[in-house]
Amino acid sequence: MSIADPPRFSLTDQAPGRLTLTAEGGAVVHIFVLEDDIVRVMVLPGGALDQPRTWSIAPGLDDVPWEGRDRFDLSGFSLPALTLAVDADTLRLETAAIRLTVTLAGLFCAWAIRDGEVWCEVARDRPTQAYNFGYWDEKVYHHLARAPGERYFGLGERSGDMDRAGRRLRLCNIDAMGYDARTSDPLYKHFPVYITVGPTTAAHPREGGDPGPPSRAAGDPLDPRLRGDERNGAPPAFALLYDTLSDATFDFGQELDNYHGPFRSMVADHGDLDYYLIAGPQLEAVVKRLTWLTGRPAATPAWGLGYSGSSMAYTDAPDAQAQMAGFLADCETHDILCDSFHLSSGYTSIGARRHVFHWNLDKFPDPAGFVQSYADRGVRLCANIKPCLLADNPRFAQAHALGILLCEADGAPAWVQFWDGPGCYIDFTAPGAAAWWKARVRESLLDLGVAATWNDNNEYEVWSPKAIAAGFGAPRPARELKPLQTLLMLRASREAQLEHAPDETPFLVSRSGGMGMQRYVQTWSGDNFTSWDSLKYNIRMGLGLALSGVSNLGHDIGGFSGPAPDAELLVRWVQLGVFLPRFSIHSWNDDGTVNAPWMHPQATATIRALIKLRYRLIPYLAALLQRYRDSYAPVLRPTFLDFPHDPACWRECDDFMLGPDLLVAPVVAPGVTEREVYLPAGTRWCDFWTDTVFDGGQAVTLPAPWARPVALVRAGVAIPLNDAAQSFAARSQQRVARIFGVAEEASS
Repeated sequence: MSIADPPRFSLTDQAPGRLTLTAEGGAVVHIFVLEDDIVRVMVLPGGALDQPRTWSIAPGLDDVPWEGRDRFDLSGFSLPALTLAVDADTLRLETAAIRLTVTLAGLFCAWAIRDGEVWCEVARDRPTQAYNFGYWDEKVYHHLARAPGERYFGLGERSGDMDRAGRRLRLCNIDAMGYDARTSDPLYKHFPVYITVGPTTAAHPREGGDPGPPSRAAGDPLDPRLRGDERNGAPPAFALLYDTLSDATFDFGQELDNYHGPFRSMVADHGDLDYYLIAGPQLEAVVKRLTWLTGRPAATPAWGLGYSGSSMAYTDAPDAQAQMAGFLADCETHDILCDSFHLSSGYTSIGARRHVFHWNLDKFPDPAGFVQSYADRGVRLCANIKPCLLADNPRFAQAHALGILLCEADGAPAWVQFWDGPGCYIDFTAPGAAAWWKARVRESLLDLGVAATWNDNNEYEVWSPKAIAAGFGAPRPARELKPLQTLLMLRASREAQLEHAPDETPFLVSRSGGMGMQRYVQTWSGDNFTSWDSLKYNIRMGLGLALSGVSNLGHDIGGFSGPAPDAELLVRWVQLGVFLPRFSIHSWNDDGTVNAPWMHPQATATIRALIKLRYRLIPYLAALLQRYRDSYAPVLRPTFLDFPHDPACWRECDDFMLGPDLLVAPVVAPGVTEREVYLPAGTRWCDFWTDTVFDGGQAVTLPAPWARPVALVRAGVAIPLNDAAQSFAARSQQRVARIFGVAEEASS
């Protein structure tokens, strides 16, 4: 086909939940009506799927089959009733929440969502070549018109501001150690999903409700006849989830081309165009539905919410076991509460190289005794594991002989650059790979008493087209399955832990991942650089990931790479960390020092108190994570999620909600002794520390000392807390529900 002769589609089949359109040249489009608020479009220029299975879509499920879910499997969806109208030029379908109008000549979609009694058009395909029917190359394209003032959120953890408008971002999982949280791209995770909020058009029912096919004229953006703010309500929101494993580029207006008018785009390097539109109109409903669509979040054991120590320096030291004993002694000396320790990969070294599933007996003369010494103090170990075997790994020959490594067509190992030298990744799509991995996790770690796995360096940086993955019997270039390999690694590690201790809630952590990773693990924002900028923009990165469906997250508190943080920066980092689901201080400082609660004597008492505040908040955090698991509600929330009617909440800021009731305002600049915080309108707010009550809809300036992070609670709300006295040597529980601001007069 050519641009001058685009395909013309007609409706050729209709089945429960699915309409099929075909064109003379062999192109096929499937439209799936899955829920009233979820409609899916699959565009197949060649008529057939390149990747017939998915591992991302698990509607309300704990998981999908190991070999993936058939893309035509509609189980788990309600497949609601719809109305359908078709003529020679257009197809229009409606559910209770979505109207999709398809122009059949060339394939152009226009989307409207119902907001009360009004249909609001929220998106339409670019009026020139929205899809690639052999027009350019073999890549996968989707172009949509871009309206002035639209805001775009999501794509997981991205650098910079939360609103992606005006940016071009690359999904290509990479080990970006020391990244700039303001500008670096790409990063660690693969989340081909974003939420659009902003100007809409509206067509009232019974007033020519069909907005008609999109204009073919270039330069025809959405006509903003009725915007959210003009409706005196929150602007409708919707998500676009692209079910692809491919590296992809998303452009939100950085690219301009006069021949097409303002547009935004998704371009995938390979695979299929299979996308889901999830309608609001409210933003939180979109986020919850997105999370539901990609699977039920894993449960978190209570100990996984405590402080977790770590540092590369401990296990890199020649006397690592003694260094680790020193950490426990320091916790006791300084009365630092601690529930776990993330054991860095130095424990696996042979010489200067790191070999997964190996214990260095010079550094750790008694691994079992070492693990038991931590268990005796109530501190669980979360051991680092990596999915790549270096060429001289003691298990390399065995793994190669079993056929569980990524190899080239002739069977030679598909070498990649890894830590310390060339290595080869485990191919989790190969027969026996998961079983081999699980056996190694058990014998090397779990049987010794290690409680959890830290799945690290698992971005699967495979660049050569010669590397082949087994693909569950359908071999294909390994670079086309990178996010899948990560997900399968997480699943294998989780299954190993479940099989070893079936009565315990497994706890895992992973640096990399993609859609559906919340089914397995807790995560963090990778190896950040120690700076005030990282503190500021990691907040926004975490919120972007939460809007993409993953809420059990945190950051390397204090900064991982670069200089050691000074006392002020460390304290401000800890002030943030105590409010995040994951709270771990971790580092690999340039000068060899260790980020630890006691590293700056002048700040130790303050950090001790902040960590005890964290333990006081654990009942609230646990309740939020259970709510996330049960109802898919995000834990970390930009203020506009809960207050979409307040225009001030849509401004870029450093504040966030922890759950629907606690407003946190971190200090993200040096030398600050007070903090201005905007209080969202529509409720009153109570200072967490003083019980002073303020009216919403105003900015207030509050003291911001080191010992008291700025936080406010919705007045009249009860927050569950642990009021028991706590020490490293003695833990106890005294659960209370504190009601904030009931009898206070509001201040202005």
